[in-house]
Amino acid sequence: MGHGKLRKFAENETFRCLLQPSAAEVLADGFFNLRDHEIKGHWNERMFDAPRPIVLELGCGKGEYTIDLAHRNPDCNYIGVDIKGARLWKGAKYATQHGLGNVAFLRTRIEFITAYFAPGEVSEIWLTFSDPQFRSENSRLTSPLFLERYRSFLKPGGIVHLKTDSMFLHQYSRAVAERNGLRVLGCTEDLYGTPREMLSGLPADTVGALYEVQTFYEKMFLEQGYKITYLSFLIDHDGPYGHPDFDEDYWRSIEGPRLLFGHDSAETRRHKLTARSSE
Repeated sequence: MGHGKLRKFAENETFRCLLQPSAAEVLADGFFNLRDHEIKGHWNERMFDAPRPIVLELGCGKGEYTIDLAHRNPDCNYIGVDIKGARLWKGAKYATQHGLGNVAFLRTRIEFITAYFAPGEVSEIWLTFSDPQFRSENSRLTSPLFLERYRSFLKPGGIVHLKTDSMFLHQYSRAVAERNGLRVLGCTEDLYGTPREMLSGLPADTVGALYEVQTFYEKMFLEQGYKITYLSFLIDHDGPYGHPDFDEDYWRSIEGPRLLFGHDSAETRRHKLTARSSE
């Protein structure tokens, strides 16, 4: 491990806004019976300077969206979630240096997310450039399995935002929403080719963030000429979430191989980008 990462990990321990719980404690009773962390139900009183509606960014990377949304909307508290401490260091350091009392970060696997949030504790979720997980449906962050997890802690009418370069993940998520009769608030297959007024049904701070905030991944994809998509929907479904009738082979072929770091497939490039973003 490089000295840079070691330095970041050491500094992470000093950030009050960064929670790094032990996975062993959460998993003490097994993966299918996660043990609740003591922060569950107490985020507003323990991690922020005032109680406000809570918004999550899952797979936040370096926290670009978490930080920017917090600046744009001081009436909400924002939590960035990622498993990579070297990535979280940048957002946590910025929040600490700038005294952002409405920002926090959680280092954990997203599969464990229900151990940290109580029913009704969260208002919105942002998914920014998530891995499309071409081979594993249950690993996709908009799969029925994950929607069940989100519903356990989202308030009634809770919103999920998905911003991605992956047409595969975008179309899959649309199919999930359609299969389960979820109310779609905004949808475009080419965000930057869509006039802002076409998304006027969304809050102004949301629209502003969509067009004006670009993550590390997004900048890389835009440089290569790939379109950025957006989808948002309500978690307003009663009963179990159903799996969509989705032609995975076809949408994988639409995704196709991409030239980002040499001759890489869409799947391979993500592994390389992940490694590069944590440097």
